[in-house]
Amino acid sequence: MIDFTVVDLSRLQFAATAMYHFLFVPLTLGLSFLMAIMESVYVMTGREIWRRMTLFWGTLFGINFAMGVATGIVMEFQFGMNWSYYSHYVGDIFGAPLAIEGLMAFFLEATFIGIFFFGWDRLSKVGHLAVTWLVALGANFSALWILIANGWMQNPVGSTFNPDTMRMEIIDFASVIFNPVAQAKFVHTVSAGYVTGAMFIMAISAWFLLSRRHVDLAKRSMAVAASFGLASALSVVVLGDESGYVATEHQKMKIAAMEGMWETEAAPAGLNLFAIPGARQNTYEVKVPYVLGLITTRSLSTQVPGILPLVEKAGDRIRNGMTAYAALDRIRADRTDAAARQTFADNWHDLGYALLLKRYRDDVPNATPEEIEKAAWDTVPDVPVLFWSFRVMVAIGLYLIIFFGVAFYLASCHRLGDSRTLLWIALFSLPLPWIAIELGWLVAEYGRQPWVVEGVLPTFYAASGLTLVDLAISLGFFLTVYTALAIIMVALMLKVIKAGPSASNVLIDGLGGFEAIPQGAAAAPHR
Repeated sequence: MIDFTVVDLSRLQFAATAMYHFLFVPLTLGLSFLMAIMESVYVMTGREIWRRMTLFWGTLFGINFAMGVATGIVMEFQFGMNWSYYSHYVGDIFGAPLAIEGLMAFFLEATFIGIFFFGWDRLSKVGHLAVTWLVALGANFSALWILIANGWMQNPVGSTFNPDTMRMEIIDFASVIFNPVAQAKFVHTVSAGYVTGAMFIMAISAWFLLSRRHVDLAKRSMAVAASFGLASALSVVVLGDESGYVATEHQKMKIAAMEGMWETEAAPAGLNLFAIPGARQNTYEVKVPYVLGLITTRSLSTQVPGILPLVEKAGDRIRNGMTAYAALDRIRADRTDAAARQTFADNWHDLGYALLLKRYRDDVPNATPEEIEKAAWDTVPDVPVLFWSFRVMVAIGLYLIIFFGVAFYLASCHRLGDSRTLLWIALFSLPLPWIAIELGWLVAEYGRQPWVVEGVLPTFYAASGLTLVDLAISLGFFLTVYTALAIIMVALMLKVIKAGPSASNVLIDGLGGFEAIPQGAAAAPHR
């Protein structure tokens, strides 16, 4: 039988490492494009202040990128360490985009980052600008491929189950790449990263202005970040709406749980502005008529299914999957059984639902009605967690639109650095994009439970056969190391921020061990 303590610890370890890793990814995405914009202005105008800005923010980008690589490598290895059956079962599909992501991150992005730092005096202005844009594009292409892999887990298109190999196999790679869930997740995720980069620059620049240091750099940085942040914050909302629309088509249970919607309502469904989700119903709710149906279906006549009808439908799929499971047993006993193969071909799409019964018994075809009902209810994620995580995320997103809107207006009037109130708000708003992003991933991944691959492979069935001691040791080790890395990163960034940009270069002690030196001089080892 499956040891669910081991499964839960495996999930906790992957969640912890993933959420640590994603502290660094969005800032990498945002700062890379802002650096490219600043250097573009430098090349067009020739003004040294824009070069200094590019170097200063680029140093902070480099520290963040190094930490992102260090945490991301371990996360990918966990697919083999903690989720070996997952890797065996779907590795034919998942492995390809994951490998391409590694190539993008380490052979494209990382290579050009080195040239970015050490190529200022070796390349022409235009050549170095091209390198900076390639760093930004490399960061985004890296995110694209990992989100294609994740999008397939949310909506497993372009693949089929092979009863002879007992694995999922790819049949249409183009469908995997152009998966609508993956594309929606990509544009939504990178837009959130752009907001994070803009807020980071706004907050650090606000601190400079409040302390009356590096005023010219701070004002120009804030002006760029305000306009870039406003466009990005607006795009997050628009593209988030697209993600919701796609999820309504492919992940109906997740949408129902996010909205605390237990029963199917007449179209268009109302939106629960506030609710207290209980056991199979809400104990209290404040509903805005029609809004949910209009947002999620973009129509007046399409219904949004509730949790209870979806549980009933899951029961039907479990029973259908039991037929596929029994046919698969017959194929394994006799590979020439044509009737069994036809039965399996007609029902294999529900095989994953039958695997939910493995939680309760090994002989799936003999499951009782009570076990089928339990397995059907297992398809319901934690409603209160999803309901409130989603609403806090949305509230932060709306706040950021207002903040960047005000900042953009003041920047347009050349009064951005004059409002001390806005500067303090910018400084204390620094963590908000990270909070929203982490909550967004919580909704996306926790809302997919009990599936590691939606409708195909239950999470508990994908874990490796590790012991409780193995996981306790590795989890403690990872949390200790990752916490130490986070502290080191913050310390390095604070050191660079406190030092500020120099007259002609920027302090990069934390990256390469070089002191600030006059432009064109030879690099001296740090003493």
